[in-house]
Amino acid sequence: MKKYGYLFPTILALAIAIGIFIGGKLHFSDTPEKLFSTNSKKDKLNRLIDYIDYEYVDEVDTDSIVDVTVNNILDKLDPHSVYIPKSEMQDVAESMKGDFVGIGIQFRRVGDTITVLRAIKNGPSDKKGIKAGDRILMANGDTLFGKRLSSQELVDKLKGKIGTKVKLKVLRQTENRTFDVSLTRDVVPIRSVVANFMLTEDIAYIKINRFAESTFKEFKNALWNLQNKGARKLVLDLRDNPGGYLGIAEKLADEFLEDGKLILFTKNKKGRIKKAFATKKGSFENKPIYVLINERSASASEIIAGALQDNDLGTIVGRRSFGKGLVQREMELGDGSAVRLTVSRYYTPTGRSIQKSYENGHEDYYQKFMQRYKSGELISMDSIKVVDSLKFRTPKGKIVYGGGGIIPDEFVPIGTLDEERVESMDSSGYFPDFVFRFLEKDRSRFYKYPMKEFITNYRVDDIIFERFIDYCADRNIRMDFYGQEKKVKSYLKANIATQLYDPNLGAKIKSAHDAMLERVKELDSLKTLEEDNIDAI
Repeated sequence: MKKYGYLFPTILALAIAIGIFIGGKLHFSDTPEKLFSTNSKKDKLNRLIDYIDYEYVDEVDTDSIVDVTVNNILDKLDPHSVYIPKSEMQDVAESMKGDFVGIGIQFRRVGDTITVLRAIKNGPSDKKGIKAGDRILMANGDTLFGKRLSSQELVDKLKGKIGTKVKLKVLRQTENRTFDVSLTRDVVPIRSVVANFMLTEDIAYIKINRFAESTFKEFKNALWNLQNKGARKLVLDLRDNPGGYLGIAEKLADEFLEDGKLILFTKNKKGRIKKAFATKKGSFENKPIYVLINERSASASEIIAGALQDNDLGTIVGRRSFGKGLVQREMELGDGSAVRLTVSRYYTPTGRSIQKSYENGHEDYYQKFMQRYKSGELISMDSIKVVDSLKFRTPKGKIVYGGGGIIPDEFVPIGTLDEERVESMDSSGYFPDFVFRFLEKDRSRFYKYPMKEFITNYRVDDIIFERFIDYCADRNIRMDFYGQEKKVKSYLKANIATQLYDPNLGAKIKSAHDAMLERVKELDSLKTLEEDNIDAI
């Protein structure tokens, strides 16, 4: 024994290793025949990729094959289980986190040059005096103009690690000079609360475009500022909001619901139910609230609307929401990519699921908007098809329905084709692009307009209006511009305000032509009148 004693530790280590290997394979329900078998489904895919890698006659990018395979697998599931490639992970993460590290500008390429559209307030560029219209010619000695650099390549040269410096050479055409400026890269917020202002003397307006990590804090700051300005009522605009983090939606709903009220519950594959209740932390409980939704309001937006509606709180205004009642969890795949996999369904407090059917495939699922348009649902609430078996009642007896979105308490139809076209041109970038080109010709003409004077005194004249019509005609956009003259001029002024002063100001100017906000004002006036009559009695 002594002769071979030195081998004992080696033999012991080998035995432990074999034991770990066997333990990894062991399932207590397995038969002995299965003990040393591999997972044939996974092994089949791995072997196929290996065969292509090592044996196939031509060179093949197997990474792209894996991406296609993953997408094909997910396509067999629900429409919201999706694959996020490594190349997109950073952008997705930044969007959901609510910030990025950079120099803090919004830019567009004019010709072959980066031109600043807006320096983000309190960002590195804003602090160093970078202005809209400035051209960035060089970054750390690298020439950025005159090259066919992709947008991503340009972004990569300007982004970097926090605290690192970048030296820019900037051309300011309004002063006919170039200058150097050194910036320290810093955290730059990506706002999810994209507008907040006083709609009337006592009604605050807050618009949220997604539910990111920073959303709740942004909302609290905006609400606090507006309450200091006299806000006693709130319009929460969730139109076109596709959702985001479930936990953030719960925290936001908690702001309005009393302690102990059910916000929602989720149920997973194993039938496990998890409930979320409101707490005492809400700062806007028992106050009038109007929630705006439309056919593109989904997921977390529907959680807010459903929680308030099912608890008989507030008024949901607009059109039937998208109908997404599934919850995803992001899971890393080990190579920098990830998958967002549906892990549970959520239910509103009355127990309804608002998930619409996806039995006919993903394309049909996303085309249901066109079906709603053709059926007349976007024009008349009476055209909304409901199923009696999916009827629920709130504590006060109001009837609500599951199976395909939140049906509003107050319906507001979609606008005319031309009204919608004006809004579509704005969101598609035609208004911002035209205004940018217009301002580039002579920004100095607006130097005499402080923001308050711009709001009250500046008018978009007929010359600018006609130029915009010509701009649209060159891009084959046809509509009755003169029938929409007031709205078009308002949107032109709003975009000038956004690029010269503040996006919040631009949003406030557009609100004057917003049918849903007009309906909110009407409803609020009626409620105020009713309250006054009750007081008088």
